[in-house]
Amino acid sequence: MAVFSRITLLAGTAARCVHAMNRRGLAMANPTATFKTTKGEFKVELFQDQLPITTSNFKDLATSGFYDGLTFHRVIKGFMCQFGCPNSANPQSPIAGTGGPPGNTQYTLPDGSVIQRDGGGNIPDELVGEISNEVGTISMANTGAPNSGGSQFFLNTKHNAFLDYFDNSTPSKHPVFGKVVDGMDVVSAIEGVPTDGRDKPIDAV
Repeated sequence: MAVFSRITLLAGTAARCVHAMNRRGLAMANPTATFKTTKGEFKVELFQDQLPITTSNFKDLATSGFYDGLTFHRVIKGFMCQFGCPNSANPQSPIAGTGGPPGNTQYTLPDGSVIQRDGGGNIPDELVGEISNEVGTISMANTGAPNSGGSQFFLNTKHNAFLDYFDNSTPSKHPVFGKVVDGMDVVSAIEGVPTDGRDKPIDAV
């Protein structure tokens, strides 16, 4: 019996050299998310200092329990591992990979301002900070249309520079909002699981 993924958040440590600013203008360390999966745990630093809209969306969903019990619905060795669709709670669902957060919901940024998701649960694109889709980074999934990211994201297991919003070789625009800081071996284990013809893991992770 599989024990599916769970994400918990911790405040960053004072030792981190990259910081966000809180609403009082004081330095604040980037938060870290711990992913608990059937293959083990890995930790991701969220680049809140550079992408507050995207990371705050992730934090809001994670702390509300939105991601609890979901599964990786798309895994392609030598490319990436995708997660975050609410329909993936049923690993056999034919619509896993098509869902997102509830529409017209709100969340708060570190500076106190409020962002509202649109009717489809999507957030504004945050195409800032030229951070490449390198191995171990976590990046927003979208449909290819502007402002179409919601809850889904992927872990790069290859340097996928063609997915960078600042790479003009393709129209793909996937902003990186974090990076694995511990447990990359677990990500590699997830990447290596057997998959079916739709790139879905045969045994849910």
